[in-house]
Parts: sequence; structure tokens; C-alpha cells
Amino acid sequence: MFGWMGKILRIDLTRGTISQEALDRDDLRNYIGARGLGTRLFVKEVDPNVDPLSPENKVIFMSGPLTGTFAPCGGRFNVVTKGVLNGTIAASNSGGNFGPELKFAGFDGIIIEGRAAKPVYLWVYNDQVEIRDASELWGKDVFETTDLIKASTDEETKVACIGPAGENQVKFACIMNEYHRAAGRSGVGAVMGSKNLKAVAVRGTGGVKVASVNDFMEAAVDARKKLAAHPVTSEGLTAYGTNILINILNENGGLPVKNYSEAAVFEGAEKISGEYQAEKYLVKNKGCFGCTIGCGRVTKISQGKFKSRGEGPEYEATWAFGANLGLDDFEAVSKANFLCNELGLDPITMGSTLACAVEMYQKGIIPTGDVEQSLHWADGELLVEMVKKTAFREGFGDQLAEGSYRLADQYGHPEYSMTVKKQELPAYDPRGQQGIGLNYATSNRGGCHVRGYLTSPEILGIPELADPASTEGKPALLKLFQDLTALVDSSGTCLFTTFAIGLSELSSEIRAATGITMSDEEFLLAGERIWNMERLFNLAAGFSSKDDRLPKRLLEEPMKGGPRQGQVHQLDKMLPEYYELRGWNENGVPKEGKMEELGLA
Repeated sequence: MFGWMGKILRIDLTRGTISQEALDRDDLRNYIGARGLGTRLFVKEVDPNVDPLSPENKVIFMSGPLTGTFAPCGGRFNVVTKGVLNGTIAASNSGGNFGPELKFAGFDGIIIEGRAAKPVYLWVYNDQVEIRDASELWGKDVFETTDLIKASTDEETKVACIGPAGENQVKFACIMNEYHRAAGRSGVGAVMGSKNLKAVAVRGTGGVKVASVNDFMEAAVDARKKLAAHPVTSEGLTAYGTNILINILNENGGLPVKNYSEAAVFEGAEKISGEYQAEKYLVKNKGCFGCTIGCGRVTKISQGKFKSRGEGPEYEATWAFGANLGLDDFEAVSKANFLCNELGLDPITMGSTLACAVEMYQKGIIPTGDVEQSLHWADGELLVEMVKKTAFREGFGDQLAEGSYRLADQYGHPEYSMTVKKQELPAYDPRGQQGIGLNYATSNRGGCHVRGYLTSPEILGIPELADPASTEGKPALLKLFQDLTALVDSSGTCLFTTFAIGLSELSSEIRAATGITMSDEEFLLAGERIWNMERLFNLAAGFSSKDDRLPKRLLEEPMKGGPRQGQVHQLDKMLPEYYELRGWNENGVPKEGKMEELGLA
């Protein structure tokens, strides 16, 4: 088999059994890999109504056909499960080298089911697979765990593990791989913790074969040249990382401030920007396997109370801990981000939940007796302390560990939770970007920007500028971006490549790697199939069109200032058209004809 390895591991933690299975060729063709194939296997085997923390839920690690190849930025894999944070289908994407290493060991993916009686970790060395005792690792952070496993296996071992947050089933716990890379959203780390699975460690000495070496090299080299020629992928992201967006979004009036309660313009933006980070604190940039971009940051705080070193912070974490908390202290933001990596927390939900708590405390909704210390905006010491307390569920951190929706709902005010389907929104105010707001509302895993990144056309003008204040054409544009992104995620390559290359280049790479003779249109249809499959799972899990909503604040409270002053999000104007273009009825349910077209009937 080419591109794919053709087999997966199945680990039953309850029984302690290990087996290998061949992958179905039709599934490979129809769902490609990573996000698509992992979700396909998951929905075939798991009841949509399963309790995410029960042994009946499963965790699937899955790579794509381009993972571990010469395709540019081919270092991605997905973790698929039913998310703890909100109960949607979760496919959390991560980079680094773990995905390629899994393929070098001879496997496309791993299905993990059941629950171990005591802490364990999985050790994969090519065809030699063991379930090992992890009692001595339980309670240790991500860095300690990774170091100890590497010391007991092989220095080249790639480790994906949980920290204390996952062990304590914080609802937005991550799975961290290679210290700083994260399958970050939806609480996949809590599911892993519920199974008493501390880590998956992999060492492989093989490689990935492609169907046509000449055709594949031609396609991969063409893609690499285009990435090298594009200013975003060769200059902007390389020099300043994703934090380059701080100033760009701020200038466009799209940077949310203080739980989306103020104008989306932050006075302290420059002090937390990518430019400031590069000038004051950047040690070097860093890339994942096969990366030609190098957007990762290695940052060092040399002195002061937040002295530290680590990877990041990237744009989302910088916003969540910075502008969203009214904080322009880059050193505190960095320290909080490094702690999230060390303890295994999603910084988007962490920062957003704390912002929700601060606003409610300031308005008297959270009584002073419910917290150990006063909650204030722009408080770096509070931020760092609450990150630690949340990971260990200590004091008020136990409430923060449930995410902003449960926190706000507990006090009778769910409207202060800036979530969609109970997952916290990222760093783009949809009142300033109509398309990204529609994407939030319709995302299959709740509040999410990377499943249909309309910030690219609306703010960056890629591939061409789409007026961010306009609703015209946005449903069609979003559908295209969502379907293409599902394909990109399933291929095993990085979403950032789409700043410079598109469907044609990606399809050429997959064709040459795998030998399957699908047209560009058939590949895009696979993306649409994946999107609808996820939708069907969520519908069966109890979600409906009523959940395709934005927070009331964004629909009813106009921007208070900045370039987008007076704007609200016009979701109701776009949602019916989006449903129609998707082939869904007025209730957001795929019609029979669409199901048949996609082979999902």
C-alpha cells in the first residue's frame, strides 16, 4: 500500500489486549485519513449518546496519507473522540513528529478502548507493542513524563501524554506531544485520563512508500516552491509566528477584549504582539516535521517574577491571556502559556473561562466568598495562579475546570459564556467578521476558527478580499472553506499551507502518494462527506439547529467603538442560505438526497 500503511492498532485497556487490523480500502478512498478516517472508524463503533468519560468512549489517534512524507508540512495527526467539554464529535489536530513516527512504526492509527485498572502507558516500537505500568508517572507533568519515558525506551521516542489536567479530568485538558505540541481542544486529554492512560510512546524505524516517486516529488516540490514564494508562509509567519495577527486584528477592530464586552480594539496590543515578542523575547523559530514555514516560537523570559522558557505563546493563547483579560504583560502571558503546556491545558478555554469569571465577579454575580482572592482584569499574578489551580482543581480552580458555560450557568447567567455548543470562541470577534461568526455557529465541534478560516479572505485578503462587514456570499464561501479544510486535516498536512496552495496542489500530492485516481472534485466531495458525517453524529447525540447559535452578546450588543462600531453579527441572515447550500432542511438536517450523494444514507 502507498501513502497509507494499511493497518491500525487496537488496544483494549480493560482486557489488556493488543491486536492489529487492516484498513478498509473504501474507507481510505472516501475518508482519506487523519480527521476523516478517524471519525469514520469512531462513528461506526461508538454510540453517539455515550458518556465521554465512560469506558465505552474511545480515543483514536490517526495520521493521514501525507503524514511523514516529503509533502510540505506533513507532520499532522488527529485525536478523535467524543469531547468532554461539550459532547460533540472531537477531532483535535496536532503537529510535531508524533504522527510521522507512528507511520514509521508501520501504523496509520491506534484505536484505544476500555479503561485500565491502574495507570498505564502504551509503548510502540515498530511491531512490538506493550501496555506498560505508569503508576510512577501518574501525577507528573508533561515534561517530566516525556523525559522519563524517553529515558526508559529510546531517546528518539515520540511521546503523546497528558499532564495533571488530564488526570484530573479538567474538561479542556489537552494531549501534549513532544513537550509543546497539542491536540488542544474539546477536552481530549480528559478522555485519555478517564481511561487511566498516561501516554502513548512511539518509536519507528521504517518509512512511507509513495505510489509514484517522480509524480510525488514533482507535486511536493511545486507546493514547496509556492509556499516559499508567498509572503505569509515565507515571511510573516516565519518572522513573527501567528502572533503577527495581534496587531492586524486590532487594527481591523476584530480583537476581542475583556470577554467580548468592549470594543474589539486593545490599547495594549503592541506590548503582546508578534513584533514585540520577536524583538524582546524570541530565541528562535521552530517547525514541525517537514515544515517549510517555522511559525513556532521558542521564547525566553530572562528575569523577573515570570522568569521562564518554552514554546509559544501563539496568537490564540496570547489573546486569551492578554487582550481577553485586559492584560498587556507579555511575560505573564508567556508564563501562563508555558504552564498550560506543562500541565496539559487548552489556553483558549482557560483564558476565556477566567475572563468570564472576572466579568461576573466584577458585576457581583460571583460572590466574594466563592473565591480565595479578588478577580480583576489585567492581573498577571491572578492568571498564573489560576492556571495552576485549574489543572489541579484546587479552590476556585475546580469551578474553572468545568469551562465557562458550566461556570456561568451555575450562577444563573449562561449569557456571559462566550461559547458555541459550550466550547469557547477563539480570538476573532464575529461582529467584525460576518463569515467567521457563521463558521463559529456551524462548527461541528463548537466554537472553532480552524474548521473554516474565513479570517483568511475577510482580513488577510487570501485568496482575495471578502468584505468582513458583508454577509453576501459568505455561506457559499464558508462551505467551500469547511469542506476543503476537512480534506486538508484528513491529508495529514498543515492548514497554514492553504495560504499559498489549494485544492489542485493538495489533490496532486495525495494522488501521487497513494495512487488513487480521484479528481480534484472527488477529493473536495470527500471533505464534504466528512463534514456531513460529523454533523450526523452530533444530531444523533442530541444537538440540533438550536445549537447553531452565537452568544446573545454578539447578536444583540453592537460594537462599542473601533472600526466596526455599531455592528452586530447577522447570523439569522446567513444561516438559512448556508443550510440550503449544504443540502440540509430548515432544521439543519441533511436531506435524503444529500445523504445518498455522499454515500452516507
